[in-house]
Amino acid sequence: MTNDRNDTTLDTFTSDVLTLEADGPIATLWLDRPEKRNALGPAFWADLPRAMAALGASRHVRAIVLAAKGPHFSVGLDLTAFGTIGGEPAGDGAEAGGGGGDRGGLRGPSAAAQARRTRADVLRLQASVSSISECPIPVIAAIHGYCIGGGVDLASACDIRLASADAVLSVREAKVAMVADLGSLQRLPAIIGRGHLAELAYTGKDISAARAAEIGLVNHVYDDVPTLLTEARALAAEIAANSPLAVQGTKIVLDACAHRSVAEGLDYVATWNAGFIRSADLTEAMTAFMEKRPAHFTGE
Repeated sequence: MTNDRNDTTLDTFTSDVLTLEADGPIATLWLDRPEKRNALGPAFWADLPRAMAALGASRHVRAIVLAAKGPHFSVGLDLTAFGTIGGEPAGDGAEAGGGGGDRGGLRGPSAAAQARRTRADVLRLQASVSSISECPIPVIAAIHGYCIGGGVDLASACDIRLASADAVLSVREAKVAMVADLGSLQRLPAIIGRGHLAELAYTGKDISAARAAEIGLVNHVYDDVPTLLTEARALAAEIAANSPLAVQGTKIVLDACAHRSVAEGLDYVATWNAGFIRSADLTEAMTAFMEKRPAHFTGE
């Protein structure tokens, strides 16, 4: 982790599969397992919520870029570790023939016990992905190369998605006899519409960055990865230049209104502004306008 400002919430974060970098108000969270094409293994699922908590608690970070090192954003769930989901804990009957006692000559955990463990594991992975959407700070996904399965789950939890021209995206789970269960089926209808999502999820097909832009899965497509990263950081800087109180409030209101009627949403934002509109940032905005200078916001 590198950080050019004194921020202990970021300085104390370490991970073998994620790297955190801060440049003033902009943070970049790197998926950093390039030798495995950023396959999402146990360390990732444990470390992602810690990273997002550190970023969300930061006094300085105002926008986050989620990017990846190596040739690919992520090929999704690490299938070499997949067998541990819902399985026996190591040393507790995990070996062949082991299990939870003799039930009429059948050894091993019952189907109900396996189902409970599997559900708990899936809920844990879901919570890890949701740590992105629940972060109060806007998150921009910078997607290149393969963005498959769980990679799309991560991207769909971000506020904004950008891609390089080489990106290939796929809601791939149906091709491996699974139902996508980490957020794509729940988040993407509001992003690309039910019809486009149904086509992607039922077929498991790959789509290009250009097609992803056509259906609204990504906002912009750039020629190459360096340009993608430059533009992602430029967008993050544009966001960071605004009042963090207003930007984070806007994210909260957008999320709150997603499942409300227009009337309910208007009532919610009226209540929000009643509590927060009299801010030092608003005074600074008005003063800067009158003095014809850039505003300097503090989030107060």
